[in-house]
Amino acid sequence: MPAPDDIASKVLLLGLGNDILTDDAIGLHVVRQLQPQLAGYPAIDVRETTEMGLALLDYMTGYRAVVIVDSIQTGRAAPGFLHEVDAASLKQLSGPTPHFLGVSETLALGRQLDLPMPKVVRIFAVEVQDPFTLSTQMSPALQAVLPALVERIAAAVRALVSALHDLEAGGAPMSPGIARRVLQQFQQLSIATPPPPATEGVS
Repeated sequence: MPAPDDIASKVLLLGLGNDILTDDAIGLHVVRQLQPQLAGYPAIDVRETTEMGLALLDYMTGYRAVVIVDSIQTGRAAPGFLHEVDAASLKQLSGPTPHFLGVSETLALGRQLDLPMPKVVRIFAVEVQDPFTLSTQMSPALQAVLPALVERIAAAVRALVSALHDLEAGGAPMSPGIARRVLQQFQQLSIATPPPPATEGVS
């Protein structure tokens, strides 16, 4: 675990999932592919875990911003669809498999304990087809869209790092209002990034 002083200005890209449950591994696959792509960015730490809930407290503590990639099955979108929400909007997503459930409560607990918690939290939840079958291979639908998901999330993370860098250059502290503006800018840049190309059963 990095020392707090080493990560206070960094963004954590955290992949969640279970790599023996078919599509539930999508968050792990995304960050594994992003690891070499983002290796040249000292302001970004790329990590993965099978943990969930309060266990994520240790991972998030100390970082300036956190981006989480996970799976979800809402049944309201095609496999491969990328849901994007912040920690305050998690209740908009409901369905089995999300390891990020409880992130809002985990952040609140960290603040109650006076731990340095990230001001900006963004969740990328990939709609999956089969998160329950025991297998180390993802479904064909998820395999087909994986490269586009990796490209889109990479662009969004770089945009967040750029926004935080501009904030630092201006000398402004990370107040709640500033954090909201950074997140809004991040959302706009993320939305502007083209979605994964449509394939059969994928949008």
